[in-house]
Amino acid sequence: MRIAVLGVGSIGGVVLGALSDTETDLVAVSRGQAASNLEMIGLILHTPEGTIEMIPADRFSVIDSQSGPIPEHIRNTCDIAIICGKASSTSVLAQIAEEILTPIGLAISLQNGLGHSEILAHRLGRQRTLSGAITHGAWKDGESGVHWVGRGNIQMGSLDEGEIPELAKELLQIFEYSNLNPIWSDNVQNIVWNKLLLNVAINPACAIAGVRNGALIEVPELWQQAMSAMLEAAAIARASGVNLGDLDLEEHLRKVVEATSENRCSMLQDLMAGRLTEIDSLCGAVVERGESLGIPTPVNQSLYALVKGIERSGEFS
Repeated sequence: MRIAVLGVGSIGGVVLGALSDTETDLVAVSRGQAASNLEMIGLILHTPEGTIEMIPADRFSVIDSQSGPIPEHIRNTCDIAIICGKASSTSVLAQIAEEILTPIGLAISLQNGLGHSEILAHRLGRQRTLSGAITHGAWKDGESGVHWVGRGNIQMGSLDEGEIPELAKELLQIFEYSNLNPIWSDNVQNIVWNKLLLNVAINPACAIAGVRNGALIEVPELWQQAMSAMLEAAAIARASGVNLGDLDLEEHLRKVVEATSENRCSMLQDLMAGRLTEIDSLCGAVVERGESLGIPTPVNQSLYALVKGIERSGEFS
């Protein structure tokens, strides 16, 4: 099987690094200096157990998405495309996925936020698109190193009900062998929204304040803001027909924050590096859905505006 990882940042690096222990043929799609580093140096993966794995550059083929057309020896040869790139690059990555996948190949989005799987499905068809959410914690340093700081899982499912596609079954087995802890779900919308609830609670508040996740519990005002954003998003989810079950949202958030207390969330990492964040597909998506449903979302709207302001001012970079 040939698997392509599209977007080798922190999470993409974890996935690529974990898959390097399997017998699959790997393709890494990155861009610019990041692609050059992968091609020349390989990948340096710091595991949750404290070991450092040096994954040589010859373990995977590297495609620089900015360097021109997809090479002919890669075009239409991949069985799986795992989309890990930032929200702003989803349309471009969907086009690349279409070019590199076989006619029956599957694409899966492991990105934060809403709408990514729909963009893939528009290109590939719903039957060839999986949606997912990843809870492994990671960050990337400036020297080709990916720090896998906490083990989680990968929840995934089809956009349409029915039997699990054969390629998806193989992918589940490969993820399991790679210790990525896959979980198949028949309720893919629940997967995406549950991850979104955590993201709108943790990411904007910590990014704006410039603090690690654990500060949410330590500072009552931050906790109140995080919970308010989460409850607004939950109301939008339920109004959209998503069954969140009887999950205690506050307790769920507290457990996640405690487990990741030393982490800098991805949005804070983006602001510190002067990159655009995924605020549009998080709080921005909640606000947009709220407007279409006639449900006010003032906290998410405020967080969205503040993060966009920091992006434009370059305050952290």
